[in-house]
Amino acid sequence: MGRAHEVRAASMAKTAAMKSSKYAKWGKEIFQAAKAGVPDPEMNQSLKRTIERAKKDQCPADVIKRAIAKAQGVASGASKEKVYEGYGPGNVAMIVECLTDNDNRTFTEVRTAFNKTGGTIGTAVGYLFSRKALFDFEGLSEDEAMEALMNAELDFEDLTTDEDGMVHIVAAASDFNAVKAALEAAKSDIEFETASVDMVPSTYVDLDEDHEAKFKRLLDLLREYDDVSEIYHNANISEDDDEE
Repeated sequence: MGRAHEVRAASMAKTAAMKSSKYAKWGKEIFQAAKAGVPDPEMNQSLKRTIERAKKDQCPADVIKRAIAKAQGVASGASKEKVYEGYGPGNVAMIVECLTDNDNRTFTEVRTAFNKTGGTIGTAVGYLFSRKALFDFEGLSEDEAMEALMNAELDFEDLTTDEDGMVHIVAAASDFNAVKAALEAAKSDIEFETASVDMVPSTYVDLDEDHEAKFKRLLDLLREYDDVSEIYHNANISEDDDEE
């Protein structure tokens, strides 16, 4: 069909991937807000605000519903969290967090994805990661954010501003709710680009072309499984390539 068709197809695929990544981010934030309190937006103001921001960003209703349903499942005991660790292609350390009502199904799916791409699961790699509270936002300056945290007597590990004016905060995972509340108290309509608890690697590994292709294939396979909720890794790839 010619080069023009290929370019349009590639552009459409990239747009779809960007939307998928954005929706995954909102699903994650909604789940965490629901899990941290009551999974009901009328009784959980943090969850309500997160949902409002997701809707403003055109996040589909079914993504929001699934995230809340997952949190409700965990709260009721219908679903439980499972964590698998191992190495992907190129010796990439990986942690795969899942929510499941069937351990055997989930383990089989995750193991199959690793096996297909030359990875292995069952090796502990958690020592290479630390759980951190991460915030990226606009609406408050670095000084204003620091003042808000100091007034709330909260510590943080890092607080910086990038060249685009986005403020970044790294704090202890246990302080996530308190830091978020302090920032929202300082500015009620604060716009969070990121507000989540993530596993942050202490070191990164570079991949050659072959291993990078296999690693991306592994990510794609894992993201196809509904049970997989989070994937953490220490591969040094660009943000455009890492759609998680």
